[in-house]
Amino acid sequence: MAAAAAVGISRTSAAGAGSSNINSSEFRFFLSCDISLPLTFRVLQAPIPPPAQDGLDKKVSELFVECKLYIDGIQFGLPVNTRLESSGPPYCWNELITLCTKYRDLTSLAQLAFTVWDVSSGEGKSVVGGATIFLFNSKKQLKTGKQKLQLWPQKEADGRVPTTTPGKVPKNERGEIERLERLVNKYERGQIQHVDWLDRLAFSAIDKVKEKECERLENSFSSLVVEFCSFEHRVVFQESGANFYAPTPVSLSNELVTVWDPELGRTNPSEHKQLKLARSLTRGIIDKDLKPSSNERKSLQKIIKCPPTRTILPDEKQLVWKFRFSLMSEKKALTKFLRSVDWSDIQEAKQAVELMGKWETIDVADALELLSSDFNSEEVRAYAVSVLERADDEELQCYLLQLVQALRFERSDKSRLAHFLVNRALSNIEIASFLRWYVVVELHDHAYAKRYYSTYDMLEDEMMKMVAREDGDEDGFRLWQSLSRQTELTAQLCSIMKDVRNTRGNAEKKIEKLRQLLSGVHSELTHFDEPIRSPLAPTLLLTGVVPQESSIFKSSLIPLRLTFKTANGGTSKMIFKKGDDLRQDQLVIQMVSLMDRLLKLENMDLHLTPYQVLATGQDEGMVEFIPSSPLAQIISEHRSITSYLQKFHPDEDGPFGITAQCLETFIKSCAGYSVITYIMGVGDRHLDNLLIRDDGCLFHVDFGFILGRDPKPFPPPMKLCKEMVEAMGGTESQYYTRFKSYCCEAYNILRNNSSLILNLFTLMERSSIPDISTDENATLKVQEKFRLDLDDEEAIHFFQGLINDSVSALFPQMVETIHRWAQYWR
Repeated sequence: MAAAAAVGISRTSAAGAGSSNINSSEFRFFLSCDISLPLTFRVLQAPIPPPAQDGLDKKVSELFVECKLYIDGIQFGLPVNTRLESSGPPYCWNELITLCTKYRDLTSLAQLAFTVWDVSSGEGKSVVGGATIFLFNSKKQLKTGKQKLQLWPQKEADGRVPTTTPGKVPKNERGEIERLERLVNKYERGQIQHVDWLDRLAFSAIDKVKEKECERLENSFSSLVVEFCSFEHRVVFQESGANFYAPTPVSLSNELVTVWDPELGRTNPSEHKQLKLARSLTRGIIDKDLKPSSNERKSLQKIIKCPPTRTILPDEKQLVWKFRFSLMSEKKALTKFLRSVDWSDIQEAKQAVELMGKWETIDVADALELLSSDFNSEEVRAYAVSVLERADDEELQCYLLQLVQALRFERSDKSRLAHFLVNRALSNIEIASFLRWYVVVELHDHAYAKRYYSTYDMLEDEMMKMVAREDGDEDGFRLWQSLSRQTELTAQLCSIMKDVRNTRGNAEKKIEKLRQLLSGVHSELTHFDEPIRSPLAPTLLLTGVVPQESSIFKSSLIPLRLTFKTANGGTSKMIFKKGDDLRQDQLVIQMVSLMDRLLKLENMDLHLTPYQVLATGQDEGMVEFIPSSPLAQIISEHRSITSYLQKFHPDEDGPFGITAQCLETFIKSCAGYSVITYIMGVGDRHLDNLLIRDDGCLFHVDFGFILGRDPKPFPPPMKLCKEMVEAMGGTESQYYTRFKSYCCEAYNILRNNSSLILNLFTLMERSSIPDISTDENATLKVQEKFRLDLDDEEAIHFFQGLINDSVSALFPQMVETIHRWAQYWR
C-alpha cells in the first residue's frame, strides 16, 4: 500500500502553508512511486479554553494534545504528546509533530485522532475533547493546509472506521465561518489567485464576520486547528497491483516534468471508431479463415494466460476478436473473448452468444469468472450455470458460499442461478442446510434483502413440495422442519449465553450456571423431541445436549463448548459464539478446505484440519471443536513441541524419540498452513491460535486479520515460529529441508489453480464481510502472493527466500513474548 504523487516534481521544497516551514530539505517525487517522507504536521491552536473545575477561574492552564495514527481502524505506532502552558486563549501550540510512519505506509482510510487533555489541576488529567480526521479526502487526495477540527466535548478521539468523533463538520451544520475558512485554505494553497488590494479588503471583512459569528455562538464548542504539509502538486493515493499504471520516471534534470494525465485510460473516441470499423461484422466470413502468425500466436497465448483480474487492453481485445474463430478450440480463451466483446453493440453481442455455444466447453473455474459482476449478459450467466451443472455435489459445496454471493450480480430475483442452487439442494440435504444458512445471513443486508428473501422462499416452497421416496427418506415437510429447528436451537443457545454472561463470579461459577440452565430451565435441550440436524454436519442427527460435558472458554465473549448426543450413539462437540462475526473465519476455512482438495487431487496430503465453521448470523455462529492444545500451553507444560509429541507417539528408534509417521504429519501440516496463511495474508498469529492435535497435526484458528492486515508491527512474510523449526531439528536438519520441499511443491500446485481461487475471491468482493467489502483490492492482494510472473522454478527460489526471511525474523519473537505476558495477566 502506498501513496503516489499525482504529479511528478523535479526539485521541490516541502513547505507548509503560510509561514510554517515544515521541511526545507530538498526531495524528489516520482510518478507512481512510494513517498518515503515521514508523516509531518503542525498543531496550531485550540481557541476555546477548557471548562473550569470546582467553580474556580483558572489563571494558568496546562494542556497537552495526544495524537494517535490509525490505519484501517487499527492504532499504528505509539501516541505522540505535545504539552502547552498558557495563561489563556487562544492556546497556541504551533508545535511541529513528526511521526515515524511514512506516507508510503498509509492507506486510504488512515486517520489521525487528536485528544486534548487538561492536566492543570494536579489531580490527574481530564478530557477537554477529541476529534479525528482522515488524511485522504473522498477523491483519495492527501489533505493539505490548515484543518479546523470540531472537538467532541469530554470525549476521547475514536480512531475506528466509522469513527464516533469526526472532526469534520457535516455540510448541513456548516456556518459562514466554516465556508470562509475553506476559502482561506484554498487561498493559502495557491488555488485562488492573489490580488493584494482585494485580498486586504476581503480579509478585513472576514475578520469582522468571524467576530460577529463568535459572539453569536458564544463559544458553544471547542475546536482544534492543525496544519498538514503542503506540496506544490496534489498527492493522490494509489495502490500498486496488477493494473497499476507505472509511467517513466521523472527526468533527473529540471528541464522536463512529466505530468499525470487524468484522462489516461479513458476511451479515445477516434480509436473507438476505428475499432468499430475494424470489427465490422461484415468481415465475419473472412475472419473464419484467418490464422494468427507466430508472433500473433504468442501474443494470444500471453493474453489467455493472464489472470482473470487483469484488464484486457483495447489492442488485445481487437486481436482476440480478430482470431475468435481460430480460438474456439481453446477453452481457456472463452472468458478472454467474452471480455473483448462490445456488449452494447446488439449485432456483436448476438454473434458472441452464438460463438459461445459452439466454443470448447470451459472448466468450472472459468465458469465462476462468468458469474462475477463483470458480466451482465443473461445468456453468458446462463451458460456459466450450465457448466456448473456438471459439477458433483462435493465440488459444488466448495463453491456454494461464493455462488450465494453471486446472486447479487443477477438481473432478476428468480434467476437461472437461483433455480440451479435450489434444485441441487432438493437432492442433497447438506447443500440444502448450508444454502439456507448462507441465505439467512444475507437477509441482514438491506441492499439485497429482497433478492435473498426470494431465494429463501423459493427453497422453502420447492422443498415442501417434495414427497417421500421409496428408499425411506423423509418428505419435504419434515426435512424443512428439521432445518427450521436449527434456528430454534441457536435462539435458545443465545438466551443461555446471555444468562451465563450475566452471572457474577469466576469461570467455575459460569460453568456451574451453564449446567444448571441445561438441566433446569432449558432441560428440553437435554433430549430433543425429534432429532435435529447438526448445522455443521447436516447428515448427523443430534438428540440432545450433555450438561455435565458442556463448558465455556475463558474469553470476554464466553463462548459455549457444548457436547451433543447423536442418533448413532456417539457425541458431537461444537463451540457456539455470540457477539463475534464468524463470516470471515468461515471464508478462510472454506478456502483451506478447497486448497486441501486441490492438493489431494495432485496426490499431496498435507494433513490439514479444515474444521467446520458456520455463521448463523452477523454476530453469531458455530465452530466444530477439535480436541487439541494451543502451542502456548504446550510450551508452558512440556517446554517443547518434541516433548509433547513424545508423550503420545514415543519411539526410541524414531527421529527425536518420536514415531516417523507423527513427525512427518507435523512437518506436512506445518508446510500446508505456512503456504496457505501466506497466500491468504493471515495476521495476528501467536502461540494461542496455533493448535496441535495428539496425532501431530498443526492447524490455525481465529482469522480476524487477513489480506495482510496485522495488529502487530513488522509481521514476517510467513507465519513460521521458531518452536516449529526447533521441532524439525533446526534449520540444518534433513526434516527442515523436507519441510521447505513440501512448501514449495504445495505453493506451485496452488499457483497452478490460482484462477479458481481468484475467481472465488472476486465473487466475495461485494459481500458484507467487513474486511473484504472495505478493501477494493482484496483479490489483487491475493494475486500478488501467487507471483504469477514467475515460472515454477523461479517460484521455488522465491518461496525458499520467504522461508529464510521468516525464520531469521527475530523481532516477531519479541512480540510473542510480550503477548504471552499479556495472556498471563489477563
